[in-house]
Amino acid sequence: MAGWSLSNALKGMFSRATIDETTWDDLEDALLSADFGPDITESVIEQLRADVARFRTTDPADLRRMLRENLEERLARLDPTLKLTARPAVVLVVGVNGVGKTTTIGKFAKFLTGYGRTVVVGAADTFRAAAVEQLATWAERGGAAIVRPQQQGQDPASVAFQTVERAQREGIDIALIDTAGRLQTKSGLMDELGKIRRVVEKQTEIAEVLLVLDATTGQNGLSQAEAFIEHAGVTGLVITKLDGSAKGGFVLAVQERTGIPIKLVGQGEGINDLTGFTPHVFVQGLVG
Repeated sequence: MAGWSLSNALKGMFSRATIDETTWDDLEDALLSADFGPDITESVIEQLRADVARFRTTDPADLRRMLRENLEERLARLDPTLKLTARPAVVLVVGVNGVGKTTTIGKFAKFLTGYGRTVVVGAADTFRAAAVEQLATWAERGGAAIVRPQQQGQDPASVAFQTVERAQREGIDIALIDTAGRLQTKSGLMDELGKIRRVVEKQTEIAEVLLVLDATTGQNGLSQAEAFIEHAGVTGLVITKLDGSAKGGFVLAVQERTGIPIKLVGQGEGINDLTGFTPHVFVQGLVG
């Protein structure tokens, strides 16, 4: 499906002369292919059929506008605003290994420094030496300071503690703390996150717990991440690898399934490719 995108699929459909049963079949196929999932696809089409009947229109341009409004309204039900007013604002970044968590932290640091905020990154994924080095590289590219473990395997909670302590001592605005994505057992990992939370909360409140999800893994990736949602107190989602709109429906599916707002989206590999999530802009790109 390389090169396929929802907006291209819809372009052909909406340039036809009228709305007929073929239109509805093609729209259903397009939404399913874009990873909206069967439930949301059915619900969207049901609502659109009702709107088309109510307004007695046969113009595909009207259907396109209705689809845009429908998706935007659904996405806007949850507030995508990042809550970063505390000083320091402490953000825990969680997610399974391989979703782009480390690079996301570097991009997020760059996003924040671009708005004039000072940032320190804590390398609390201490069990993987490579993770610390990779994070240091990305933190530097993002214009952030970094707190590294003093030795491999250092207690992650102590690295988190030192990160917050440094932010407080040096008046740094925001502390981003990287956490492990995999330990031997899930319960061990969740215990570890719980310990990090408790240690940080003795120093200050936690502003956000952001769960990083990879759009290309779709619904499977969400299943992998459900332990985090259940145990880590997740306040926002970050969707990475959202290149084109082939998997754009996953954004709505994940928000509806979890009840957690999407706060950031990554649409490429570059340091500047992470942005805040705006439903209106996202749907424009998706539907065209």
